Amino acid sequence: MTAKSSAQRSGGTAPPALSTRVLELIASGQATSRTELAEILGAAPSTISLTVGQLLERGIVAEQGTRSSTGGRPRKVLRLGSDDEFALGADLGGRHARIGVVLPGGILAGASNVPFAIADGPEQALTKLAVTLRALAEQRGTQLLRGVGFSLPGPVDVGAGTVTLPSRMPGWNGFPVAAWLEDHFQVPAAVDNDANCMAVGEHAARHGEQRQSITVKIGSAIGAGVIVDGRLYRGATGAAGDITHVRIEEAGDRFCSCGNTGCLETVASGAALVRILRERGADVSSPGDVVRLATEADPEATRAVRQAGKALGTVLSANVNFFNPDAVYLGGILSTLEPFVAAVRGQLYDGCHPLVTKHLVIERTMLGRDAGLVGAGQFALQRALRRTLSASA
Repeated sequence: MTAKSSAQRSGGTAPPALSTRVLELIASGQATSRTELAEILGAAPSTISLTVGQLLERGIVAEQGTRSSTGGRPRKVLRLGSDDEFALGADLGGRHARIGVVLPGGILAGASNVPFAIADGPEQALTKLAVTLRALAEQRGTQLLRGVGFSLPGPVDVGAGTVTLPSRMPGWNGFPVAAWLEDHFQVPAAVDNDANCMAVGEHAARHGEQRQSITVKIGSAIGAGVIVDGRLYRGATGAAGDITHVRIEEAGDRFCSCGNTGCLETVASGAALVRILRERGADVSSPGDVVRLATEADPEATRAVRQAGKALGTVLSANVNFFNPDAVYLGGILSTLEPFVAAVRGQLYDGCHPLVTKHLVIERTMLGRDAGLVGAGQFALQRALRRTLSASA
């Protein structure tokens, strides 16, 4: 019996968009039963049963045991067709990359830091990294590799798979990163900016417990990923969450990497803190040095970190008041500093309406430095699933 004839007997064929969304929820671990899928998607149980049934017949989804429920019969647990399949993920930085194996459900099966010189340009830097990634795939079995996902520290045209006018990636503008990866690994590839990847990775780790959230990455620069109704919100041109270039009074007329003046990045980013502390006579050359000094309770570093957190909190308050999210998650190297997090939290409570902060969760990312890596892997698995779905339709 074919999937099509079975669907016809069951009352029709599920819309492709619904099948894709069901797969995304199962792959990310946000839903593991038909009941959870129906609740999250607001769809009729019969519609979800039809969709899941078609995916089961195609072998894309499988059932594995049961789980007790609060009432009624135990729920059958849904998973992807093979729990041995995996994606390779990489979170690129200026001088290193965080790489690892990402499994369905947002599970990270090992991660490590490797040298990566982004200033070498895409061809040279990616070629070196591909050798390491290929060896990683061979350890688990290249026949089980389903996708490759990269988190990039710059604006990304997701549809084209390219970096667009990146201020910290010389020579990368317009380079077809996704196409290059697909050519070298012969599997679907996905690329996105680091803040979006962090938001998706963190959302998967929390199993969708907060349906509306803002995840902020505070590293050399600042970015934010926005989750709306459990899905990443990109905006009209894919630039949603780009708060780093919001004008702020505290920045005065300082020049920014974007060519403008007075941007948040010039007073609240890791790069800004390096500059500010060097101007005050401190021996620092990287955000890591700033973190070290602040951790050692250096007065100048602590003061600068608090001021940076307050500036970020000021910009975030406008976004939180407007969006009214369930949670604000802080990631990136500066989020490891309690004075910074406390300053952001204090400014949000001071600058937002009490109704907005009544149940607002404000905390560090659960996954820490691995959030972007997990998100990149999730994007790759989703891309592979969509292609599988299209091929089997």
